[in-house]
Amino acid sequence: DEYINVFPKHGHWKDSAIRLEGDAVWSMNVMFLEMWALANKEPFIIPHTPPVFFPERETEGLVLPYADSPLDTETVGEYVYLQMIQNAERYLYIMTPYLIVDDGILTALSFAAKSGVDVRIITPHVWDKQMVHITTRSYYRDLIKAGVRLYEYTPGFVHAKVFVADDVAATVGTVNLDYRSLYLHFENGVFLYNTPSVAEAKTDFLKTLADSEEVTLRNLRTDVFHKQLENLLKLLSPLF
Repeated sequence: DEYINVFPKHGHWKDSAIRLEGDAVWSMNVMFLEMWALANKEPFIIPHTPPVFFPERETEGLVLPYADSPLDTETVGEYVYLQMIQNAERYLYIMTPYLIVDDGILTALSFAAKSGVDVRIITPHVWDKQMVHITTRSYYRDLIKAGVRLYEYTPGFVHAKVFVADDVAATVGTVNLDYRSLYLHFENGVFLYNTPSVAEAKTDFLKTLADSEEVTLRNLRTDVFHKQLENLLKLLSPLF
């Protein structure tokens, strides 16, 4: 199917994933079993004793799985993204299929770029949902004016959700930069600090960037109808 490029419905389907081994797998298992119990209306029981979360280790690196749930008040995915945006000092690279954000993330991205951080974002050129794609593009103008560099992956659809910053931190997961994913869905991810996987995530981003086209203000539509459509879709964006 389209997810493994057997039937390229949306052009080349670009995605990213991470494989975990060791104690971190326990956390991912618990996340899955918690959702399974909820779906089956069963009591959730932790299956066995958790590993030591901070054992002695050979390196200073850190692998931290995390989960996000609409059943509590903690927007963990948003916290992780904001932490990476606000702590970036040299560069911040982002791949996301959708870019439909609230004022908090929009302001953080703009402030980072204005502070001299090299902020680059890759989104799809070939869309899977037209209205969502138009809404994503409605944020381009303000971000470009703030100094954020935006690119569209021309071979097809970017489904990856990846942040990389300063050669030391990265996150790979399922959390889209949109309202439904940040606030309404069950999501998960892995935060990486000072591990070899950070360099791999950066290399993958740069490879994807080479197949992408930068969007400038000249590329954006300025006709009145399209601007009104963008404004309307922004108002409706929490529904997407």
